Amino acid sequence: MPSERIVMDILQERYELVIDRIRQIQGETFGQEVFEAYFKKVASFLLLLDDTKVFLENDGLKQAPLEELQARNEALYCDILPQAYEESYANPQVAVKRLGKEYGQELSWLYVKMRSLISDVYRGQLEDVVAGMELFAEVYAAFTYGAADGQLPSGKEIREILYWFSSDYADRSARIRVWEMVCPDATFEVDIIQNSDLSDVRFLYAYGEYVSENELETARYLAQLPQETINTMADTFTEGYRIGFEVTGKDLSVKKTAQLRYQLGFERMMKRAIENLEKMGLKPVVGRNAVSGGAANRQYQYDHKDDIALFLDKNYMNRRLEVLRTAFEEFKEDANGHAGPAVVETFGEEDFNPVNKPENIRFTDEQNKLWVEFLTKNGALTREYIIAEERSFTIIAFPVPAVGEVFKELFDETIRLNTLDYMLYRNVQQSIIDVLDTADYCEIRGMGENRTELKVNLWKLQDPAKETIFENCVADVNIPVGEVFTSPVLEGTNGVLHVTKVFLNGLEYRDLSITFRDGMITDYSCKNFDTEEENRAFVKENILFRHETLPLGEFAIGTNTTAYVMARRLGVEAKLPILIAEKTGPHFAVGDTCYSHTEDMRVYNPDGKEIVAKDNSVSVLRRTKPAEAYLNCHTDITIPYDELGELAAVKKDGTRIVIIREGRFVLPGTEPLNEAFEA
Repeated sequence: MPSERIVMDILQERYELVIDRIRQIQGETFGQEVFEAYFKKVASFLLLLDDTKVFLENDGLKQAPLEELQARNEALYCDILPQAYEESYANPQVAVKRLGKEYGQELSWLYVKMRSLISDVYRGQLEDVVAGMELFAEVYAAFTYGAADGQLPSGKEIREILYWFSSDYADRSARIRVWEMVCPDATFEVDIIQNSDLSDVRFLYAYGEYVSENELETARYLAQLPQETINTMADTFTEGYRIGFEVTGKDLSVKKTAQLRYQLGFERMMKRAIENLEKMGLKPVVGRNAVSGGAANRQYQYDHKDDIALFLDKNYMNRRLEVLRTAFEEFKEDANGHAGPAVVETFGEEDFNPVNKPENIRFTDEQNKLWVEFLTKNGALTREYIIAEERSFTIIAFPVPAVGEVFKELFDETIRLNTLDYMLYRNVQQSIIDVLDTADYCEIRGMGENRTELKVNLWKLQDPAKETIFENCVADVNIPVGEVFTSPVLEGTNGVLHVTKVFLNGLEYRDLSITFRDGMITDYSCKNFDTEEENRAFVKENILFRHETLPLGEFAIGTNTTAYVMARRLGVEAKLPILIAEKTGPHFAVGDTCYSHTEDMRVYNPDGKEIVAKDNSVSVLRRTKPAEAYLNCHTDITIPYDELGELAAVKKDGTRIVIIREGRFVLPGTEPLNEAFEA
């Protein structure tokens, strides 16, 4: 085996050769002006990356003033910012218009791939930078040699070059992904958090991510908060993580790492969280896909979300799965010691209404099936090494300055939400559960413009003295407090779920309607686009995640009226993340149950009763047809209190016990929940 020094020398030699070739492109012509303009533009970007590499090697991050760091960051991302995107080759619409249908998608994909090298340059991943630049040089050579012979390469030939590059380097990509996720020596982000002056926002530019005013203002705001407040934020977060193991009877002491996921600007909170995790015996890991920079352009992200469809086939899918297993085998011990993610979400970003472009790369029907199959197998493979029954997680959310003038008040209110009296909620929620445990099914009806008419069938208890249907959810893995939830019985669950407007995973849905028959989705629609075809495709891609149907995996009643009233008062209802929004009314999750892959673990409520409603007729297939048991998705859809006409528990004899009527809790024992409405 060659020494590390020899390997680095070889990589550096390859780098010098390829970057020298790229420099020459600026002065070359090959008789095809349309394509020359493209290659010169991308070459110019790669030369900027080369300049950035030199800047980093000369310790520029520590020496450069803030203005220089901002200018460099702007230069790296300016081509995809909204004001420039309509003229950028990164825009498939522009690329197809200028370069033609035969090459537009492929060359737009190539430019986006080159843009992904920004992260590799900042991380010092020279092998990935070299490989990417060599790919660009190879495609350029195909055009120049083809032009010299009087015949440009076909789009199919270019696509094959991209395919084999992606296939050949899949092992490297998988190894980096797994290493960054589970290995304590993957410390790029952790080093930034622990070794930076977090009062100086220049540290934000060390990641290589886009830094907008939003991230700058977040970091500045957290920098001026009292340490006591930072401690409260971080301690609530990590204590939820610890309690998640405790309440499920999982042994945290045998775990070695926990993954932090966060948005740029929250490093001061993360520093305290790292200290807390280390006291639990856990080393923090992050990884490039676990830290989010500013959204330079969400339309750009939307345009390229399906880019893998450019060359997805059975062989490529199997190759991806094969190299992932190899990577997990290499880091098997680290994967086994991984405790799971601790996630800080953000909310308050500007609204985004995507534009569907016919030039975007899209999945064929066959590729849709392949992608669903890949995600299923990928999830199963990951769980084979990071065992679901032994890991946990926690999620908490905070607003960002983009929410507007209410930011500071909303931030303080969110801290208050995250630290509400869980004993109060536990007792109130128990009174709801006591009634639900006597019910045969629940009826949910909307009011006003909400057209919901839904019957949810419930699990039937065999031993009510020792068993319960609903979980009493307080602030542990799912912060803040405020819901009771169950896995409903699919058979006999029928009707329509409707919301006038809802934000799910950053996308807005208008007049979202989903029809269930025996717990399975049979129809769906929204009114985001002009045609029914576009609307159905939007729902299928982003809620059904390309499945033909999904089960109703969860039925829950949110009880956090404080969050609801706060959002109404500050005018941020549409900005709430699902983590908080799901607590502000009954919600219904399509996809897997909340107990996915842990159905056989015994779980108890605080009153000592065992939660037995964890399975449904889809998840139970894990015993006979495991490939059909899990969908690898779970999307919560909430009916807000002001759209809820009635939620009632119905007993076997037809007796109806109303829990919520016209947006207010009416069940005895739930009176404290209405106090927020009256404040």
